[in-house]
Amino acid sequence: MSTLFGDDTIDRPVPELPAGAHYVPRWLTLEQQRWIVARFHEWVNGPVPIRAAKVRGHEMSVRTVCLGWHWRPYEYTREAVDVNGNRVLDFPDWMVRLGRKALVAATSDPHAGDDYTPDTALVNFYDDIARMGMHQDKDERSLAPVVSLSIGDTCRFRFGNTETRSKPYQDLQLASGDLFVFGGPSRLAYHGVTKVYPGTAPRECGLASGRINITMRVTGLGG
Repeated sequence: MSTLFGDDTIDRPVPELPAGAHYVPRWLTLEQQRWIVARFHEWVNGPVPIRAAKVRGHEMSVRTVCLGWHWRPYEYTREAVDVNGNRVLDFPDWMVRLGRKALVAATSDPHAGDDYTPDTALVNFYDDIARMGMHQDKDERSLAPVVSLSIGDTCRFRFGNTETRSKPYQDLQLASGDLFVFGGPSRLAYHGVTKVYPGTAPRECGLASGRINITMRVTGLGG
């Protein structure tokens, strides 16, 4: 584990983003990506299967498996009451450490992760036609940063403002291994995924097709 998630990140140029938003291309190595993909297959075969959540009665095109807390639109629970009633898998310690390292890498502040203890992750799988509409991550009681990791096919990620789903927004191409963090004044920014580009995943990432996106959050719920 210690060799997989080391401190040897490489500084790379990043686009200009609103305050609190940070983008680090290819932050995860291919070895790390393969290891996480193997964990993903364990999660989807765990006590709560991957599923498409329903928003206002309509199934999302993205399928989700949760760690730590189970998310369904507008609420977190320990048990997946809308799936099979089972308790979700615990949030892994290695992911806490990874989240802290991600904040340091994104902000270049060696102390950025000192007080960061994510307790839930939404692990989303996008197939070729999956999309995610513009939304805010506001079901958490905490406004600690969201740490987002991408593995697999590249997507067009739209990052907007905190007031409206419409412009101003910025489109970025998130590729396999990329890190995106949003907190502070950008914590409640609207964001979404407007397109997935099939066949763009590096062969060595461990995912044959589609895209995995892991978003770590702090629920602020405790217990």
